[in-house]
Amino acid sequence: MVSTYNVAFWNVENLFDEEFSVHRTEKLKRALGRDLAGWTPQLRDAKIAQLASAISAMNQGAGPDLLGVCEVENAVVMTLLTQALRDRLPTRNYDFVHADTSDQRGIDVAFIFDADLFTAPLDQRFHHVVMRRTATRDILQVNFTTHRGRTWAVFANHWPSRSGGQYESAGYRAIAGETLAYFHERVREVHGKDTPVLVMGDFNDEPFDDSLVRHALSTRQAARVERGQNAYLLNLTWDLLGQQEGSFYFNNAPNMLDQFLVNAAMLEGDSPVRIQPGSVEMIRLPGMVRTGAYPTPIPFGGMGRPVNVNGYSDHSPIACTVTELD
Repeated sequence: MVSTYNVAFWNVENLFDEEFSVHRTEKLKRALGRDLAGWTPQLRDAKIAQLASAISAMNQGAGPDLLGVCEVENAVVMTLLTQALRDRLPTRNYDFVHADTSDQRGIDVAFIFDADLFTAPLDQRFHHVVMRRTATRDILQVNFTTHRGRTWAVFANHWPSRSGGQYESAGYRAIAGETLAYFHERVREVHGKDTPVLVMGDFNDEPFDDSLVRHALSTRQAARVERGQNAYLLNLTWDLLGQQEGSFYFNNAPNMLDQFLVNAAMLEGDSPVRIQPGSVEMIRLPGMVRTGAYPTPIPFGGMGRPVNVNGYSDHSPIACTVTELD
C-alpha cells in the first residue's frame, strides 16, 4: 500500500499580528515603526481568512498534508491560521511547528502538518539562524516521523533578501546555502545516508544562482545526486523555470524564488519515501493572480502598502507529491 502526500510551500507575505499586539517586543516595535499603522485585528483576521481559503482549496480541496510557510510573525498568527484551516477542513488534524527568531522585521518560517500523518518530536526540531549585519533569517528543520514510523527530514527556508542589491547581498545567501548544506550533511551522519530529505523555501535566488548551486550543492542533474559522493540535492523547480514560470514577479519579470529540493534518498526507484517525478506545480487558483500577460500574484498589502482585502500574497505557492511505501 502507498501513502500519497501533498506538500506545499508559500511565502504568505507579512502575516503580522495586530498593530498593538502585546506579544511584540519593544525592540521589534521600534524596528517596525509605523509600518503596522492601521493593521487592525479585523485586517489581520481578513488576511488569515484569505490565506486559509486558498490553502484549504489546495490538493483538490483537501488541503495539503504538509505545508511550509514563511513571513509569519509569531505563534499567535500561526495559531489563528491553523485554527482557520481546521474550521474549513474539519477532517484534518492540523498542528504547527514554529521557531521564533530575532529577525529585524520579525518574520519567521513554520510548518503546518496533519498530525494524523506526521509527528514532530520535540527533540527533532532544529532552528538554524543565518546571520546578517542588518537582520537575521532562518532555516527550520524538523525530522518528522511519518505515520509508518520513518524519519523524514524537512527544511523550511527563508534566505536573506536582495535588499541593497542582488549582488551586494549575495554573500548572505551564500552563507545560508552553506548552512543548509552543513545540516543536510548532519542528517546523513546522524540518521544515515538513506534518510529522505526535502528542502523547501523562498531562497531569494534563482535555481541557477551560486547560493544554491555552489553552496547548497543543488543541481538539475538527477544522476549527479544519485551517484555523487557529496550531499547533493536535486532542484525540482528547473522544469518550471524552463516554462518561463515564476513564483514572484519583479518589474513583470518572473523569478523562481520558491523551490523544492530533494536528496538521493527521495529519488531512487525503491526509495520508501519518494518524490513523484514531474509533480512540482505552481498553484494559481482563481482570483489569486492577475489576468493578462503577466500572471502576477495579488497581494493583500499592509506594511505601509495599500490593502486589498481580496488579495493573498505577493508570492504564488508551489506544491509537489511525495509517496511512502509500506
